[in-house]
Amino acid sequence: MTLAAPHVDTGDTAWLLAATALVLLMTPGLALFYGGMVRTKSVLNMLMMSFVSIALVTVVWLAAGYSLAFGDDLGGGLLGGLEHAGMRGLGPDSVHGTVPAVLFATFQLTFAVITAALISGAVADRTKFSAWLVFVPVWTLLVYVPVTHWVWGPGGWILDRLGALDFAGGLPVEITSGASGLALCLVLGPRLGFGKEAMRPHNLPMVVLGAGLLWFGWFGFNAGSALGANGLAAAAFLNTLAAGCTGLLGWLFVEQRRDGHPTTLGAASGAVAGLVAITPSCGTVSLLGALVVGLAAGIVCSYAVGWKFKLGYDDSLDVVGVHLVGGIIGTLMIGLFAEKAMTGGAEGLFHGGGPAPLGRQSVAVAAVAAYAFSVTYGLGRLLDKVLGFRADEEQEYTGLDLTVHAETAYDHGVLGHAAPVSHSAPLSAQKVKTQA
Repeated sequence: MTLAAPHVDTGDTAWLLAATALVLLMTPGLALFYGGMVRTKSVLNMLMMSFVSIALVTVVWLAAGYSLAFGDDLGGGLLGGLEHAGMRGLGPDSVHGTVPAVLFATFQLTFAVITAALISGAVADRTKFSAWLVFVPVWTLLVYVPVTHWVWGPGGWILDRLGALDFAGGLPVEITSGASGLALCLVLGPRLGFGKEAMRPHNLPMVVLGAGLLWFGWFGFNAGSALGANGLAAAAFLNTLAAGCTGLLGWLFVEQRRDGHPTTLGAASGAVAGLVAITPSCGTVSLLGALVVGLAAGIVCSYAVGWKFKLGYDDSLDVVGVHLVGGIIGTLMIGLFAEKAMTGGAEGLFHGGGPAPLGRQSVAVAAVAAYAFSVTYGLGRLLDKVLGFRADEEQEYTGLDLTVHAETAYDHGVLGHAAPVSHSAPLSAQKVKTQA
């Protein structure tokens, strides 16, 4: 019997092209989301940390990252080979499933880009930009690439040996970025005035716009992970919408009961929390499961963002409280709500699968979180010793926009109250008092 040669399906290819563009749009959306959450003196720096991640990750992904993540396993399920280094062998005629292999590689690239950019929110307002330029490509190769191979690569140990499920990136995207963000928080220490001064978002409309772009792009992120224009993509699409909605409502419910005020920031954060949690589970749970996953994330994450004040780590923009916690919730709940109709076989505890699926998901979560945290912490310490990872006190006080990029987001400073800056005067004489 002769097997049919792999062929490209034009419908699947068209959908994945669109999904790839949607996921890439998420990084500018993240830049706006984060940019609106920081104070006016560091808006541009926040945007730059996301935008430069696109360029840095693209270069290392094309050079070696894709091959190490999706190349043939070298043994032990830990890392792929270098047979596709420099995108070797991915010509226009090579096929991955029913789409061009080069398109699959590009789609996966956009995941790597936003994962690195997510970490920046944990260390906003105090990171030396030159150190960030070194951190991003090295972290991508040391953390993101191996975990991606474990979860999705051929022969990866989480996929093939453990049998844990992750449809669209709870482990390699959400948990790695959250655990890595926590590690860098500890390396850099808290911002000046953390816990003593109010550090409110300076532009909530920008936050909501960024959240809207993230939500829009998330349909490509999750439904695109079906790698085809099919029923599974449609189900993942609907689950993504549903979980974002219940995440938003859950967060607002907590705010109303706890604080007496449902906030705009809470609505944006709740939607993102629900979207984070449904990412690993959108292709494994039913619509009812998606509603529960999103609601659980919205409620739990709304409390988790306050842990930093109790425990003393300064997670500037709540990467730990939303992405790490939300990613853990969504990944673990696969072990509870997975349905055979979605997975093609595996079922969660609530659908007759017993406790084993939850156990497998728990092992995967613990392994990925521990690996990402430990490697990032070591890398952060090394870079801090060699290059200095934290901006100096004067730069942080004045603002990274002016001191690092020689620009300001607003012509007249903070609502017109900042003094003009003389580029000929010493920096110590140019301090601009900004919004706390």
